[in-house]
Amino acid sequence: MSESIKGKVAAITGAASGIGFACARALIEEGAKVVLIDRAEDRLAQCCAQLGPNAFALAMDLLRPADYSAMLPKILDLAGRLDIFHANAGAYIGGEVVKGNPDDWDRMLNLNINAAFRSVHAVLPHMVAQKAGDIVFTSSVAGVVPVVWEPIYTASKFAVQAFAHTTRRQVAQHGVRVGAVLPGPVVTALLDDWPKAKMDEALAQGSLMQPNEVADAVVFMLTRPRNVTIRDLVILPSSVDL
Repeated sequence: MSESIKGKVAAITGAASGIGFACARALIEEGAKVVLIDRAEDRLAQCCAQLGPNAFALAMDLLRPADYSAMLPKILDLAGRLDIFHANAGAYIGGEVVKGNPDDWDRMLNLNINAAFRSVHAVLPHMVAQKAGDIVFTSSVAGVVPVVWEPIYTASKFAVQAFAHTTRRQVAQHGVRVGAVLPGPVVTALLDDWPKAKMDEALAQGSLMQPNEVADAVVFMLTRPRNVTIRDLVILPSSVDL
């Protein structure tokens, strides 16, 4: 038996495109209100216009630590409450370590790790105080299976997994569930730096998923009865052998 999320309020980071936007659409279709958080103000406005009156835009640069103190108050001002927080924003870098640029690594690590941790830290006291809530991380299958061609990205998602599981065990007593969705390759802007030959091969083999398929998995996680936590939900294209 599933639990309705109608009337609940969710906030999603990195919501102006890809998995974040697909999740916002899916949750609104389930009857939730959604605060879309992204630094791309123009895209945010377009997304909210497309999603309708239950979508609210919150422009925020997750790489500016000073902005986090205002995030929860702004969510509450926009939507009145907060029941679900989806730490989805992220970046991707693949390739060989020996040829990598550590400055590029820093930005990705700050977004995938520090921004995820800071954003959850900003909203978690609110959920603990209200004795209910859901935290979902967009992780990756690379967070449980080291992927040889993306060592820095893999390391970032291993960090997300560790944070999600330890935090989950701390806050379960307060009625707050914490889980992670771990997709394989998804057709999003994160794959823009894949080599063209690799992308063409993946598309030809059907080894890429669409963002809405990840969104379906997130809805499943959030609609389980409150006594059930989906700790990790790994979803893969059927042609991927991992």
